[in-house]
Amino acid sequence: MLRPVTSADLDRFDTEFAGPDGPGPYQWFGHTPTLRLRRLLDERGLLGGDENMLSVTVDDTLAGRVEWFRRAWGRVETSACWEIAIGLFAAHRGQGIGTQAQRLLVDYLFTHTRAERVQVCTDADNLAEQRAAEKAGFELEGRVRRAQWRAGTWHDQLLYSALRPLGPPAP
Repeated sequence: MLRPVTSADLDRFDTEFAGPDGPGPYQWFGHTPTLRLRRLLDERGLLGGDENMLSVTVDDTLAGRVEWFRRAWGRVETSACWEIAIGLFAAHRGQGIGTQAQRLLVDYLFTHTRAERVQVCTDADNLAEQRAAEKAGFELEGRVRRAQWRAGTWHDQLLYSALRPLGPPAP
C-alpha cells in the first residue's frame, strides 16, 4: 500500500492536486511549483531527508501520497520528531484508505527511524482527518490557535501524536 514515488506519480499528483478541488478545502494553499519535488526525487528518491514522500496504492492503483517532515521541540539533535501529512485523490477518500496509510507510515517510521514521536496537525474543522488520525492510533494533544494561513484567513489546527511503543522492560 506504500511504495517509493516515481516520476509518473509526481505527474499524477500535479494533475490531481492542481486546483482547489483536487486536494480538498484543507490542503489547498494556492498554486505551488513542483520542480523541487522532482529534484528531490532525482537526488534521493524523496527518502532519507528532512522532507520525504511515499505513494499510497490500492490494488496497485495510485491513490495519493503520504509525506513526513522533520520537526523539533527544542534542539533538533535531541528533540526531533516526524510530522506526517496525507493527500488522497478524491475518488479514494472516505473509504478508510487514509487511516490505513497513516497507520502504515507510523509503523514504517518507528521501524526505520529513531523517532520517539510522530505527529499530525489538521484543521480544527477537518472532521474526516480527525477521525482518521484517531483510528490510526493518534491521540489529540490540543489546539494550536491561528497556526495556518489558508484561503485568506488564519485557521486553528489540532495537534495529534503517536508515541513509540514502550519495549519490554530490561531483564
